Amino acid sequence: MAAALKRPEAMTTFDIELRLLLDAIHLRYQHDFRAYSIASMRRRMDRALQDLGFDSLSRLQHYVLREPATFARLMQYLTVQVSEMFRDPEYFRQLREKVVPLLKTYPSVKVWVAGCSTGEELWSLAILFHEEDLSERTIFYATDINPEALRMAKSGVYAIERLAGFSANYLAAGGTGSLSDYYHADYGGAHFARHLIERAVFAEHSLATDSVFSEVHLVSCRNVLIYFNRELQDRAVGLFDEALVRRGFLGLGSQESLRFCAHADAFGPLAAKERIYQKV
Repeated sequence: MAAALKRPEAMTTFDIELRLLLDAIHLRYQHDFRAYSIASMRRRMDRALQDLGFDSLSRLQHYVLREPATFARLMQYLTVQVSEMFRDPEYFRQLREKVVPLLKTYPSVKVWVAGCSTGEELWSLAILFHEEDLSERTIFYATDINPEALRMAKSGVYAIERLAGFSANYLAAGGTGSLSDYYHADYGGAHFARHLIERAVFAEHSLATDSVFSEVHLVSCRNVLIYFNRELQDRAVGLFDEALVRRGFLGLGSQESLRFCAHADAFGPLAAKERIYQKV
């Protein structure tokens, strides 16, 4: 997969160092970023060098190999932690109107939030399922490769200044109450109600290297595939296809599509504009 970078004769010193760094991370920590979008990876590593105080990727690699704490800091740049609750509200409205009624026909439901980052999407789904009386028979699997992001997702604590945007999204997504019904605020932030995720399972999982771990009815993996090259996108969607029950549902981000995917024939559009698909 390292071949996804430029051909050797076209590579800059930075590109060579980047390839070596990603190879080193894979060998040392078993995290595989070699098939991530190279343009995105360059930008993130440029920022990491500035913020972490290294003058080259080679120097950074020296410390990453010898100091796990340095790798932990670098993980915040290797993975993208940008999200918000009820992001793209119409996606959640379509889930409520077109997917949830079908999920209610199952005696129990399993939902995989793949690449859950710091948890905003997980908590959004948990609120939606609570309002639709599905919480007590739903298990959420929240996975990410970044253990610090998983810790934040599990905590359910978000900065107060983000709540106005979250609340506007919630209402636009068809929320049946007020978002404030689900959290209490103090100087430490907004703490969302623990009962919403009492049946959630949090686990480290890599779409680049790991396998399917359960059969599920809904996979929501939004704004993750855009950071992968085509080969890794195909692998990830293949995992989703394998995990989903027949007629199960797949939700992607607004800039993502199955159009050119190797597994496109496994799915049909349910809400095409909102990138919600159903397994055929």
